[in-house]
Amino acid sequence: MSHDSLTRARRVRCPACGTQALYSTDNPARPFCSPRCRSVDLGAWASESYRVAADNPPEADDAPSAPDAPH
Repeated sequence: MSHDSLTRARRVRCPACGTQALYSTDNPARPFCSPRCRSVDLGAWASESYRVAADNPPEADDAPSAPDAPH
């Protein structure tokens, strides 16, 4: 990597540990600072430590009922 590309490379905060990480193709773990931080984050998703917010499902009384099936 040349000196010019280092000075122009963007630095971001690692989502896992908060340290500054190089955000470029020279960092295969981007946006994380290391493969370890990337693995820690993946493990948190896999163990459902992170969740995406969703609307509450409708209550059973509010849900439309299915039409009666012919007998």
